[in-house]
Order: sequence, then C-alpha cells, then structure tokens
Amino acid sequence: MNAERLLKLYDNISEAPDAIVRLRRFVLDLAVRGKLVEQDAADEPASKLLERIEKSKAGIVKETNMRKPRKFPDMDSTEIWADLPTSWAWTQISNLGFISPRNEAGDSDEASFVPMPMIFAEYGIANEHQPRTWGEIKKGYTHFAEGDVGLAKITPCFENGKSTVFRNLTGGFGSGTTELHILRPVLVDPDYVVLFLKSPQFIRTGIPKMTGTAGQKRVSSEYFTSSPFPLPPLAEQHRIVAKVDELMGLCDRLEEARKEREETRDRLTTASLALLTAPGTTKADFPAHAAFALDALPALTTRSDQIKSLRQTILNLAVRGKLVEQDPADDAVELDASISHGDEPFAIPAGWAWQLLGSLANMINGDRSKNYPNRNEYQPSGIAWINTGHIQPDGRLDLPGMHYISREKFETLRSGKIQSGDLVYCLRGATFGKTGFVEPFTEGAIASSLMIIRLKPDLVDRKFAYNLLMSPYGKEQLLRFDNGTAQPNLSAGNVRKYLIPLPPLAEQRRIVAKVDALMALCDQLETALTKTDATRTRLLEALLHEALEPPSNNKEAAQ
Repeated sequence: MNAERLLKLYDNISEAPDAIVRLRRFVLDLAVRGKLVEQDAADEPASKLLERIEKSKAGIVKETNMRKPRKFPDMDSTEIWADLPTSWAWTQISNLGFISPRNEAGDSDEASFVPMPMIFAEYGIANEHQPRTWGEIKKGYTHFAEGDVGLAKITPCFENGKSTVFRNLTGGFGSGTTELHILRPVLVDPDYVVLFLKSPQFIRTGIPKMTGTAGQKRVSSEYFTSSPFPLPPLAEQHRIVAKVDELMGLCDRLEEARKEREETRDRLTTASLALLTAPGTTKADFPAHAAFALDALPALTTRSDQIKSLRQTILNLAVRGKLVEQDPADDAVELDASISHGDEPFAIPAGWAWQLLGSLANMINGDRSKNYPNRNEYQPSGIAWINTGHIQPDGRLDLPGMHYISREKFETLRSGKIQSGDLVYCLRGATFGKTGFVEPFTEGAIASSLMIIRLKPDLVDRKFAYNLLMSPYGKEQLLRFDNGTAQPNLSAGNVRKYLIPLPPLAEQRRIVAKVDALMALCDQLETALTKTDATRTRLLEALLHEALEPPSNNKEAAQ
C-alpha cells in the first residue's frame, strides 16, 4: 500500500476537478481491501468471528422468540473481487446479523420516523429523524432500531451512496422509507458495514444488477444479502473505522483549504477585472490595471467559469470604449436627437454617441401565419429553417443539426427570410437574447421565436453589434424588458429601444479585431487549463492505481 506517496503528492493533484471526491472513494476502497491499517496477529481471525456470530444469533432467536432468519442464497465465489489478508474472511451480509427485523412496541410508545431525505450519501453524516408515536408509523414502513444499518435501494439514492447506521432514535427504534434494506448486525461494527456499502466496489458492482424500469430501478434483496463481503477481525474493524474517520477528516480539511483558495482566487480575479470597468478608473489608470489583470489571470485561473468571466470583461471593455485607443481622425457619430440627455447609462469616449438600435437596423419577425412549417415538413436538404436550438454559444449555427424546408414551402412564407449579413436574435423562452450569424446560408427563414436584426452596414459593423448584444451591457438592455415570467417574451418594439453606445465605424472594426485577438488568448488559456486538468487527473489515477497494487507489484516496494 502506497497511500503515503499519494498524500505527499497531493499538492500536484489537488486542483484536479474531482480530486477530493476520488480521494474519499480511494480511502473506502483501501479500507475494504485490507490495505488501510496494519493487521495484528493477536486479533481473533474473521473465521472465528463468524462462528461466534452464528452462535450469538441462535441465542438471540431463542431468548427473544425472534423469528428464525430465513435462508438466503449463498455467496457466489466467482464474484470475489480481491485477495484479502489471511486473517480476513469472505462472507455475505446475511451472515452478519438479522435482515429486515421487525419491532414490537405499544402504539403510544415514542419512536423515530426517517424519510429518505434524512439519510445522507456523504460518509460520516448521521441520519436525522422525526419523533412520532409507534402507532402512526408501524404499518407500511421499514422497521429498524438503534445501531441497525440501512441501505437505500432505489435509484439514484443507491448510486449516490445513501446508507447509514441508525442512531439517536427516539425510544431506540423507528421506521422509515420503504426503499431500504436493513441489517441488524451481531458482533460486527455497523460503521464498518456502512463504509463497505458506500465503497466504490459495492456500488459499481450493484448498478448493473438493479432491476425495474427507468427512474424506479432497485437493488435486489439478493444483491444486498448475498454479495461477497470482506470481513476483517472485529478489532481490525474498529481500527479501520477510526482510520477512515481520520482520513475523511483530512479530506474535509483539504476540501476546506481548496474552497478557501478558490474563494481567494475568485475575489482577486473579480477585483482585478472590476477595476477595468469601475466608474472611477481614469484613462491614465487603465493601462496599469489592464496589465495587472492580464499578468495575474493565468495564475489565478483554475476553472472554466473564471475564463467565462474574463470573456465577459473583454466584451464589457469593448462596448465602453476602453479596449482600443480612440483616433481623432475617425468620423464622429452623429447624436441621436430622440435620446434625452441624462438617459445615458455610462460615460462614453468623444466621437461616440448613444443610439437606439431601431435607428441602426431593421427588425424582421418570423412568419406566424398558417404557413408556419410543421415538423413533418422538415426534409434532409433544401432551404435552411433556423430556430433557437441551432444557435451555438459562439454565434455560429449548428450545421449538422440544421432543419430544412422545401422551396415550395419557403415561397409561402410571408416574413422571416434571411439575407447574407443578418443576425438572428431569440425573443422568447429561457434562451432569450441568444444571438447568431446566418452564415453560411444566404437564403433561409427563421422560426417565430427568433427575429432578424438587419443592420445598416454604413453605420454598424455586424461583429461589433454581436459583441455588444452578448456583453453584460447587452444583457442589461434585454432585462429592461423582461416580463419576469417563466417564459420571458420580447418584441421587436422592445429590441428597437435598446440604447447602443456607438463608436465610429473605423473604431468598431478595431474593437472587433482586438476582441477576436483577446478571445483567441482566452481559447488558449482554456485549452491549457483543460490539458492541466487532464494531466492532474492522469497523475491522480496513476497514484490511486499504484496505491492499490499488491505489495509484490508495488513499484516503491520493489526499490
């Protein structure tokens, strides 16, 4: 076992996307393979423990008049999945105690009720409960008592690892969700049983054996009771549980440290980006703030959502006139007399002017008449029929997923026909504001959820308009007209009222070129981050594999 090497190299892998989750699983995997703590020759072997368990079960049945346990299927020895230490034994859960025991109590006795939401997937989190009288909950529910082990058998609870040792029950017993398998262990540490039920091996092997329909699949009683169970000596069970608790506590601290690092990075990233667009940032301040942000961001960026924030900051700078130098030789934009002084959302450079989008473009709705194409009129090729789902995050159209209509159908449409150079803009639903280019199509039509924005090319560069609509400021304009319902709905009239900070056309093109260059740098940063994550993940996998190798094959042991 080479867990020490893994922990020494933790700093190299801690930023892998799921490093701590996998470390937790790794701890449980080591625990049930006999690789987490040293064996002690003085311990009573598991084979002897099994004999004592059988005698104790028989005594309990005799003394309490408990129903004699029914016979369960024997363990299939071909399903044994590891070589165990010599003091351990392969057995099955049905041999460890009583399966699905029943409680006997008076109807007025106080007890606990435990629904599924009060059982947790995370290791070490105790179940919660609701005090009830036994008469309320004794029928139609699963019975259990203090110290019993419960396994959630239904999807997705089983896959997520929901299982528990029932503790702190009112009156020492209770009932709960019917979606549980129950073991009342005898001479076995119930916490060891639970860590086995949460182990990757048990869950991974059980998933393909679940039965039932989608959304209602369940772990069978046979899998729960009769799967191979690795039983250590009782003293070692206690040592394993203590070590797992210790290492899970370490994982908690590592997780908290990582969370603090991420929060610090987020604060530094947010602060450095905020300086670029802060109202108090002057033209003289800006170059220093920009240099700091661009120098610091690669070191601060460890997640793709941080790169998304950087992209939004670039667009925000672009529409505020802070991304490129102004050129006095550029033709200034004429002021729009319809916009009252004082309506401007923020200060813009000299030569720029606030404009209404309606004065810069024609807005064309999709056809809403009886001629609207039905799905059964789509065909493999023909004239493009563009809907919201075809617009990708970068504004391109999803060509492999494109729909097409016939020439005859196209000719019946009264509106919504595209031309080269158009933008398409989503007016309705959860994706309203989504914007795309119509290329490579020079002919086609749009669904009624979209609108064509046909810009005046002598006034507006199309890519500048796209960047503006996708910027935080563009989203602010959209939200001015959000009706606040589950299905927000814009109109062409709304979009015409968007306030647009418009630079001279020559500057628009310089801004577009700068945005393209900076977005390419973001792409490179994202690619590097993906490669780094992949490298960390491969290192983590290698270390986990190495730590699970038998001693004879362990590379470090061989040195």
